[in-house]
Parts: sequence; structure tokens; C-alpha cells
Amino acid sequence: MNLGKVLVTGGAGFIGSQLLKRIVPYCEKIYVIDDLSTGQYSAIPKANNICFFKDCITNVDLLAGLLPHVDYVFHLACSNLLKSVSNLEHDFYVNLYGGFTLLRLVQKHCYKLKRFIYTSTVSVYSNAEILPTPEDYYKISLPYAASKFATEHYCAVYYHLSRLPVCVLRLSNVYGPGQTTENPYCGVVAKFFEAAMAKKPLVIYGDGRQTRDFTYIDDVIDAILLAVNDDKAIGQIYNVGTGIETSIADLATKIMQITSFTNGTVIHQPARPVDIVYRRAIDAQKIQKELSWKINFSLTEGLQATYQWLKRGKKE
Repeated sequence: MNLGKVLVTGGAGFIGSQLLKRIVPYCEKIYVIDDLSTGQYSAIPKANNICFFKDCITNVDLLAGLLPHVDYVFHLACSNLLKSVSNLEHDFYVNLYGGFTLLRLVQKHCYKLKRFIYTSTVSVYSNAEILPTPEDYYKISLPYAASKFATEHYCAVYYHLSRLPVCVLRLSNVYGPGQTTENPYCGVVAKFFEAAMAKKPLVIYGDGRQTRDFTYIDDVIDAILLAVNDDKAIGQIYNVGTGIETSIADLATKIMQITSFTNGTVIHQPARPVDIVYRRAIDAQKIQKELSWKINFSLTEGLQATYQWLKRGKKE
């Protein structure tokens, strides 16, 4: 695999930093743009071929200077689900206007683009009536889902009008090494591990019976790279998830068992405004059939690997 010169937006975040670690050996140059509003500079691998810019993805001058050199774009930067409800304007500006701006400038300046990968979200399904949920379903209930879904539509527009080689991946509850509570908006897995390892109660919002489809980070990076390397992915939308429902209560129990915190306790707090999804399971048959993606980590295996990484002091 030879990726040449690459742009990664949101490269200091959880998924972005893990993507960087995987692709560093295959890139001549990697340009990383991240405003560090939630990401951590320390998460970016130390490599001579990485050039970091602390900036917003709406910086037109910066993008216009970088994009003529770029072969691949990985657009991972976004505002957070929790923040979106309290600040709709910021969510719109970063997720939708930012995504549109990037697409517009890629079309204008990126003369040798081989792939534009956009990481969207299964939040576009909200509390779905169809489980496992396929790609042709949607139910927009939150501003985060609206802005991410709208950016998907602009990806489609630029594909159809300009033949921009885009691919959209809808990710489901990604977890694993690299996800830490240093980002206040991190996922529940990281928060549960932090509490259990500190021998503190695990906090569950709601009754704990709500389910999620947890997807291990290495499997997600595999999906991204398959979409990069297979031309069948161009113009497509793919779910990336396991199809398996796990209740938050069961997740808490698993993590307490893994950390030997078997006498730990759980505290229930009222559900938050964003806690509207009661069941989630994703239908990933399309990416499995078309790109030969497969799930290599069960939830137990992924949680064990996450715990070992945390015990090593978040190294590697």
C-alpha cells in the first residue's frame, strides 16, 4: 500500500490518531489539521512525515495551500454529539459548513485525488424501527445527526457532479486503545474503565437496558483502509458495526469483571437530552460483501485489549 501524500482532519482525536499510527509507514507525507478542541496533541504519533497544523478545517487559505499536494483525504474532524444539543450553531459550522468547505476546496484544488473518506455516524438512524439497521434507513432527531447526514448528501453531490471519489462510512460506537477520558466527550467504554480501575462507581444514564453496537477500533481502521484500496467503495455508503446489541448494564458488568472490580457498584443518573436511542444494532452486510470487511474482535476481546493498553499506561 502506497498512499503518497495524505490529509487527515481530526487527526488528534481517538479515531484519527489510531488511523495515523496505521498509515504512517505507507505515506510520503501526512498533513494533520486539528484545532485540539477535544483532541490531544500527544495522541499524534511522532514521525518525521507528519506535519501538524493546529487550525480549523474551515481555514480556506490553509486548505488551498495543502490540497494540491494531496492524494487521499480522510475527513474525521467533527463537533461532538453532546455539544451539539447545547450549541446548534457550532455543530452546524464545524460539521456541515466545515465538511462542505472541505469538499468544495478538494474539488477545486486536489488535482490528483484518489479517495475522499468521510466518517459519518449511525446516529443518523436515531431510535430505529428496523434492527439491524441498513444503510437505506434514516431518522434524524438530533442536530449532530442532521449535520453529519447533510454532509453525506454533499459528498453525494460532489460525487455525481464532479466524480469526486468519495466514500462514506457510518461508524457505530467505536472503542479501544487510544480512547481516553482526557476528552470529556469520550465514549462510555473509556468512562467505565476509568471508574472501575479507580474503584469508583460506574455511572449509567437511564435504566441501563438501552443497547449499543460496540465496534473495536482496529476493525474500524480496517474498514477505512479497505474503502481506500477498493474502487468499488467510490460513491458508496457503508455501515461499520457488528450487528450485536449490548446493553449498557451488561457492558458495565463486563468491564467490572475484566478489571477485577466485581464488587463494584453502578449509579444511575437521569437520561440526558441526547440519550434518545434505546436499541442499536447495525447491518454491516454491505461492506462485508462488497469490500470483504470482517469483524476480528468480539466485544470481550476488544475490552480485554483496551484494558491491557490502559494497564500499560496508555502507551503504544
